[in-house]
Amino acid sequence: MSDGKLPPVLARTVLQQCLHARLQVKPAEGESEAEWVEIQRGMVIYVCFFKGATEDIIPKMVNSLMQVKLCEADSGKHVSVLELPGNVLIVPQATLGGKAKGKSMQYHSNIGKEEGLQLYTSFVSQCEKELASSSKCSEVGVRVRHGTYGNRQVLELDTNGPYTHLIEF
Repeated sequence: MSDGKLPPVLARTVLQQCLHARLQVKPAEGESEAEWVEIQRGMVIYVCFFKGATEDIIPKMVNSLMQVKLCEADSGKHVSVLELPGNVLIVPQATLGGKAKGKSMQYHSNIGKEEGLQLYTSFVSQCEKELASSSKCSEVGVRVRHGTYGNRQVLELDTNGPYTHLIEF
């Protein structure tokens, strides 16, 4: 018999379909220009891990996010990013773990930086494998791009919506 309590949220994602997205992963410094990663049509995934999250959650997250029918095909029908086929941009987003306390935000439930980096790296890697294993995706050369964990980044996004969804694990 259940005690009525929901299991704790271990990860939070926000998905947004896009026509084009560009993420600055390294700011301009001195003589060097800023570095960017970008994708064409597909999906942007913002991801945050909470205390208690482990590697065990990654396969479920990747499977759910790659299979969920949130991308709008030319026909108007909603399909998965694998069926589209579309690119994926993964953005680490610790602010998804914030809770308002008074007039400020607190992030006490977020995972530690080292553990978060490990989970983020594993998440990116498994998303890359999932996209690569799709013949439809490999035929047209879609791919996963990602931001750098723990750094401030600049995002430019052209969306065909906005069509944004919050999914918790």
